Amino acid sequence: MKTDLPQSFQQLQRALSQVGYFRRGTLLERFMSCGKPGCACQASPPRLHGPYHQWTRKVDGKTVTVRLTREQADLLAGWIATGRELDRIIAQMERLSLRATDRLLKTLPAPARKTPTARIRSKWAPNS
Repeated sequence: MKTDLPQSFQQLQRALSQVGYFRRGTLLERFMSCGKPGCACQASPPRLHGPYHQWTRKVDGKTVTVRLTREQADLLAGWIATGRELDRIIAQMERLSLRATDRLLKTLPAPARKTPTARIRSKWAPNS
């Protein structure tokens, strides 16, 4: 199956122009115990507190976690999905670009090979 690379690439460029706000990271919904003696979260089986919504991401190589409201988590979920779509589009553009540029490079003449030259020996250099 042969694809029309320029047309496919242009379609991805149009898709890229439609990308809105985006964020990186992971959303979590957590249930936790508080550690207070006698609390229902300490019972067997425990009734944990929550849900708590958290957004986790890397900042300067360190993991940063932020607690969010339900509304904030809903907004972030959309932005994170947009970030993943952006990654998908860029990966496809990279694959198509690699194929197209490989084809273009093959149309150019091959680099000329240098002919070996005799080595000049110095009278101070050891014989090898």
